[in-house]
Amino acid sequence: MPPNPHEISGLDPALNRAPERPQKVYLMGIGGVAMGALAAGLAAQGLEVRGSDLPLYPPMSTFLAERGVPVAAGFDPANLEPAPEVVIVGNVIRADNPEVARLAEMGLPYLSLPQALAQWFIRDRLSIVAAGTHGKTTTTALLASALLRAGLDPGFMVGGIMNEGGQNFCDGKGPHFAVEGDEYDTAFFDKRPKFVHYRPRVAILSSLEFDHADIYPDLGAIEAAFDMLVERIPPEGALVAWGESEAVMARAARAACAVRTYGRGPGWDWSLMGVEPAESGGAQLRLRGPQGWELNFASPLAGEHNALNVAAAVAALTAAGLEPASAAGLMAGFGGVKRRQEVRGSAGGVLVVDDFAHHPTAVAETTKAVARFGLPGWRPGDGRLVAAFEPRTNTSKTKRFQHEYAHAFGAADLVMLREPPGVEELAPEERLSSARLADELGARGVAARAYADTDALLAGLLGELRPGDLCLVMSNGGFDNLHERLLDGLARQEA
Repeated sequence: MPPNPHEISGLDPALNRAPERPQKVYLMGIGGVAMGALAAGLAAQGLEVRGSDLPLYPPMSTFLAERGVPVAAGFDPANLEPAPEVVIVGNVIRADNPEVARLAEMGLPYLSLPQALAQWFIRDRLSIVAAGTHGKTTTTALLASALLRAGLDPGFMVGGIMNEGGQNFCDGKGPHFAVEGDEYDTAFFDKRPKFVHYRPRVAILSSLEFDHADIYPDLGAIEAAFDMLVERIPPEGALVAWGESEAVMARAARAACAVRTYGRGPGWDWSLMGVEPAESGGAQLRLRGPQGWELNFASPLAGEHNALNVAAAVAALTAAGLEPASAAGLMAGFGGVKRRQEVRGSAGGVLVVDDFAHHPTAVAETTKAVARFGLPGWRPGDGRLVAAFEPRTNTSKTKRFQHEYAHAFGAADLVMLREPPGVEELAPEERLSSARLADELGARGVAARAYADTDALLAGLLGELRPGDLCLVMSNGGFDNLHERLLDGLARQEA
């Protein structure tokens, strides 16, 4: 049996609870996007908030400083003095962290981020949880944006920064709370997925595939995790389920609540009957609802996968009490999310776009969407679609998806790959090989090249890109600031 994390850390499970009306809160691992947002939200409620993390840099360092939240650089037992009334332990913190040992000695109450979010922000509000292997950040942002522009003053937590207001978190005073249902584990002392804590009244299950090989051994374990989400929806709630997925529908079959399916073509409660590129960018959607009426409306998002996210958001908002036509009409004003088809700039006649895609399905859908629908500043036919990809996640850097990636770039005219970073702990035979992937893509008729590191890939891009091209940069990380370095290099070449 694996060792008990409570035994390793010395934490008392009985202290994993929220104290009554705490005034002094400490966040261990405060620098993450979600933890930083939580810290700001608690500070806005008038609490005394501080925390620690490895040395922070902008934008998170300035984000917390502007909100008066002090951050200790590094993890030191002394950081917990004077003693807070409760400690929130971030997902990045391991059981052998020196601050965890001090927390155990002091006998203080402690919570995970999901527990704290539920306790102080979701509370008894109508919680709308957007979950699934793909699309949950965009879908959560669609929900939050629509509720905001409907004047309903929602609370929300999104796994990316929304372009509207430059925020990913808001408490709000309205009756709704929209939250991204992350399936990653909660904390070292609670290996259940985060979404089990989010008190779902309405939930979206958009997709279900294997991912997160570092914590899930196989697809069955992921299916069991999503079963936990479905089981937590009360009978008076609703589950919005992607009907085209057998795995999703198998989970939906366990629901005690109403199930509302959505999918492409007829036969679903919410049927996406048409998705066409719009003249002004984005897409024009035709959505047929449960009573057979049709909604024709615009979305600024490109691609069929995003049209499905929009359909799921409309269905969930309807289940949460909005009128269907109102929910659909609110989609047109969505401002987008950073790192999701985000245009970073143009130089030398080349448009540079940033996207978070990393799973083979997400890579395939993103490249197809851009190739067919275009983006602001680039229309299909203007030039080539050049994809630059970094396999950086714990799953993508292994050979698990070697074959799947060879089928994921078919919509691109040229693919530029870097070898996966940070693979020293993996045996060579367990690593994804970008060089081999380039050969496999070439055999399928897709021009591809592999590079040892980002510097070499950047040089390759600068030598290859020409006016009219769109460079789609895909990674779940910073990609060594490839976007800005590429734009700078293209500008110098133009000059």
